[in-house]
Amino acid sequence: MKINIKFESAKLKVLFATSEIAPLIKTGGLADVSSALPAALRAIGVDVRVLVPGYRQVIAQLPEQKVLATFDALADFPAARLLSGTAANGVPLLVLDCPGLYQRDGGPYQDAAGNDWADNALRFGLLSKVAAVLGSSESALDWHPDLVHCNDWQTGLTPAYLHFAHGSVPSILAIHNLAFQGVFPPATLGQLHLPLSCFGINGVEFYGSLSFLKAGLFYADHITTVSPNYAKEIQQEALGFGMQGLLAIRNNDLTGILNGIDTGEWNPATDKYLAKKYSSTRMTGKAINKTALQNLLGLNVASDVPLLGLISRFTHQKGLDLLLEIAPSLTELPAQLVMLGSGETKMQEAAQDMSHRYPGMIAAHIGFSEALSHRIEAGADMFIMPSRFEPCGLNQLYSQCYGTPPVVHATGGLVDSVVDCTAETLKDGTASGFTFSGMAAENLFAAIQRAVDLYRDQRNWKVLCKNCMVKDLGWESSAETYKAVYLKVLGR
Repeated sequence: MKINIKFESAKLKVLFATSEIAPLIKTGGLADVSSALPAALRAIGVDVRVLVPGYRQVIAQLPEQKVLATFDALADFPAARLLSGTAANGVPLLVLDCPGLYQRDGGPYQDAAGNDWADNALRFGLLSKVAAVLGSSESALDWHPDLVHCNDWQTGLTPAYLHFAHGSVPSILAIHNLAFQGVFPPATLGQLHLPLSCFGINGVEFYGSLSFLKAGLFYADHITTVSPNYAKEIQQEALGFGMQGLLAIRNNDLTGILNGIDTGEWNPATDKYLAKKYSSTRMTGKAINKTALQNLLGLNVASDVPLLGLISRFTHQKGLDLLLEIAPSLTELPAQLVMLGSGETKMQEAAQDMSHRYPGMIAAHIGFSEALSHRIEAGADMFIMPSRFEPCGLNQLYSQCYGTPPVVHATGGLVDSVVDCTAETLKDGTASGFTFSGMAAENLFAAIQRAVDLYRDQRNWKVLCKNCMVKDLGWESSAETYKAVYLKVLGR
């Protein structure tokens, strides 16, 4: 079925296929990127449309549901419709409406109990297939992209489908976290209607199974990832998760581009969640936000005691185990600690136990709160991010924007975005936080101790905070780099 929809023309047209987009549906940083990057690209003249599944939460937030196209005969996939929409930031949406696959209780990938949906291969196979149809001569839309920008394993089959389609456009695959690979039994190949010829080392096969991510890495015309350092790390065994050989072979087609942040959403001068707005030239509001946060979470109100913040998934990757190990010692510095997040049950329980053992000094909030996350970024004196690996990370960027120097493990995008504070970097104005190497509790504690020592020297501490706040952390530069990659792939 074809419905004539006339779109405004542009020099470069990109279909941005993703499994989540903030604020409609979010489980992590991918949603933030899927919202902010397309907006930044449109600001520099790229006509980007975002394809996203019609989860219940997404459909509920569409004021109008205009049907652009229907898909009744895509192999064994259920019938689906393509609806038009607009994100809060003005980016046009193409919403894939298939109630049987997407409109469910629970999250995008898991049910309410935290178990992966059994039909995830079909759910994201359909998303990938529709993205490929829209990027081929089969598309029923009047708007035809020059290129399809895929994101993570959930759209990883798109380059494979495009490879076998007629009149297809090039594709790039953006890796936001290589650890998640979309691996399914080999019999899934038939359900997804991919040719048997692609099930091999030069194709979608991954140690006897089918991997959506491997498909994208092999068939995409170009690969990007979310920081230059992570692009190097994933070509090595330690962080390659079995894909390092293929990525090393494709090194010339791999570009690391550091994420930016949405400075409209994350800006202490305009943030609606804060007790007092502030800026790099008017910093007094930060102390007011600290007092408000201490009162909100039942911490002792003490301006001279540094307050450490953490917003994270409670997982081994994020290094929360190291922070929990040293938490009692932090209270003796003294320093306060607030933790926001959820994840592994044992870590959640340990965090809550710490808050009970050290009332007034440690607070733990299990779950997620957008408002509280903003208040922690503003109210904390320093932000703790001891990730074992971190493709890019966003909270260390938010923290710098809010004048909250981050303490980070020297890995991935954390290295690319945080300059360790030394006498030299503080003097030359480049210092923006504290880094440590080696995932050991004593190394994390030593970095926090350095931060606390500088905090006691308020004159230099304020210099560091201002260094953080004046950095250019927006998407403009990164968007230009993505545009350059698009043009390179298109041979322009």
